[in-house]
Amino acid sequence: MVGGGVIGVGAAYALARAGVRVALFEKATLACEQSSRNWGWVRTLTRDLPEVPLAIRANQLWGDIQTRIDVGFRRTGMLYLQESDADAAGHQAWMERARMYDIDARQLDRREALAHLPQSSRPWTGAMYSPTDGVAEPLVAVQGIAALARQEGAIIQERCAVRGVERAAGRVAAVVTERGRVAAQAVLVAAGAWSRLFCGNLGADFPQLKVRGSVMRTQPFDAGLSAAVNGKDFTCRKRADGGYTVSQFGASMADLVPDSFRLMRHFIRPWLANNTFVRLRFGKRFFQELATPRHFATDRESPFERHRVLDPMPSRQGVAQAWRRLSDAFPIFRQARIAHSWAGYIDVTPDAMPVMDAVPGLPGLYLASGFSGHGFGIGPAAGEAMAQLIQGTTPFADLRPFRFGRYTE
Repeated sequence: MVGGGVIGVGAAYALARAGVRVALFEKATLACEQSSRNWGWVRTLTRDLPEVPLAIRANQLWGDIQTRIDVGFRRTGMLYLQESDADAAGHQAWMERARMYDIDARQLDRREALAHLPQSSRPWTGAMYSPTDGVAEPLVAVQGIAALARQEGAIIQERCAVRGVERAAGRVAAVVTERGRVAAQAVLVAAGAWSRLFCGNLGADFPQLKVRGSVMRTQPFDAGLSAAVNGKDFTCRKRADGGYTVSQFGASMADLVPDSFRLMRHFIRPWLANNTFVRLRFGKRFFQELATPRHFATDRESPFERHRVLDPMPSRQGVAQAWRRLSDAFPIFRQARIAHSWAGYIDVTPDAMPVMDAVPGLPGLYLASGFSGHGFGIGPAAGEAMAQLIQGTTPFADLRPFRFGRYTE
């Protein structure tokens, strides 16, 4: 297992529970990147339809995990707020499409929606609501699931980078780590924003780019808001420590890097369609990635050891704008104090859906990456599905929409 984020530890836990010998290697520390830097949402609402079965199963698994170890999971409810008939129609259309999965979602009118909210200055007309969606605490959750995996017999090694894989008789035979070789019949790459570099060194061209997402949190404060809220131009959720996590979709930024041009044919249309959500920037990141070798040997220090953690600076403008929009919508937040802001690199694909598949041409190698900012909430279910795929059993969800080769078909 390559990568100690929520997907990797989720798969390790599922495999270990099934009696499979598992070793997970993380180049730095568990959840050191996006798995600890996300919003902490556990949602079914507005997901692409192929992800909905994963989201429903994940909600069940989060509940089971919470009974075994505290990961901060609470079914707080989730609201997607509306200000117009067009907003309501869009939400209704999504619910109709997702109805086949027996989702727990409904429309609230203005009075019902306001009952969940503090006093607001914005003219909310209603909301799409799921009472069983909720939140978990990202860092605590990944560490907790890893602890459960260890209890089931999984070996988890931190500060041990995987440099590559060895093959014998045409299939994966081992991983090569900075501490030595480890025999393996199957290898799952769940390396987040590093997955393209890792796969590319093996000859597999995975179309993935990085988007910087910025987030902030408040000091403990009671705003009378317990449900997670998407207010269209801001998001907010209550934290277990008593504060709130706040962000917005427009706080995301994509650095122009050499891969931006190599993959332009895959990404140009999504960029044009989402230019209000993701802003492009040219800066020193271009030259940092230009200097990173795309091909490297496994008998010497790898790029994963030279730069173990991606730790970008948050967008000051992005988090300030999110805070202003939240406090304008709910004036009570003007009494709160901002405690901290941070950023992380989200691993994105051209269609904003993950790859969860065996890697073509490399028998024994599997990939679960490119979750495009939706991975934390479905992490345990994605891990379970990959564990089933690796074991040769039929996954509980249809993984064909997440096949590796869909970008070249």
